[in-house]
Amino acid sequence: MTRITTIGFDADDTLWHNERFFRMTQQQFAELLGDYTDKETLMARLLEAEKRNLGQYGFGIKGFVLSMIETAIEVTQQRVPASVIAQLLAAGQDMLRHPIELLPHAQDAIAALAPSHRLVLITKGDLLDQERKLAQSGLGEMFDAVEIVSNKTAPVYAEIFSRHGDGPEAALMVGNSMRSDVIPPIMAGGWGVHVPHGLEWEIEWAETPGDHPRFRAIAHLGELSDLVGWIDGS
Repeated sequence: MTRITTIGFDADDTLWHNERFFRMTQQQFAELLGDYTDKETLMARLLEAEKRNLGQYGFGIKGFVLSMIETAIEVTQQRVPASVIAQLLAAGQDMLRHPIELLPHAQDAIAALAPSHRLVLITKGDLLDQERKLAQSGLGEMFDAVEIVSNKTAPVYAEIFSRHGDGPEAALMVGNSMRSDVIPPIMAGGWGVHVPHGLEWEIEWAETPGDHPRFRAIAHLGELSDLVGWIDGS
């Protein structure tokens, strides 16, 4: 079995909280548009807009805010008050300013693995926002490299793990998204480790890769170091 020399970490909802701030803003969105449609319909329309806009706006808060504004225009038949648009913009700005809250075991897991493995932060979303989060997290200096990508696919992982390590076969990726953090690195030839967060964006949902020999699941990041040790045979 090839020894793991490079470990990739997802950022949002793996190292720090993220999705819960989207949920809070969605609740505010539903309250602002409550006179025009019910929450279930509004959330379904918003999800459709987000899926439709990913190719143009990418992942992150800015694309989310633009999708809310687009949805508000649609469900009100272009009668949404300017005051509502202003509040949606303000909500997005609040999200961009929100302090980083590390998840349990995140810092300890990185500190335990940094001396023995090359660590790469691999995240997607808005460049400025992700750089802000990393700077505030205090974890930046523990990583050997940071990659902020537009999407996470098998070729992207293969290229990153070849450039920053010994190829995907000697790499492991850990994250909360089955679709983005687990399945693509496995398809590239590496290990995919799922660490659940509890809140999951529907777009990031995917089936568990079952009994694939390079798939593992852990309850929290505190279990990661032991798992890597087991894979390495130590």
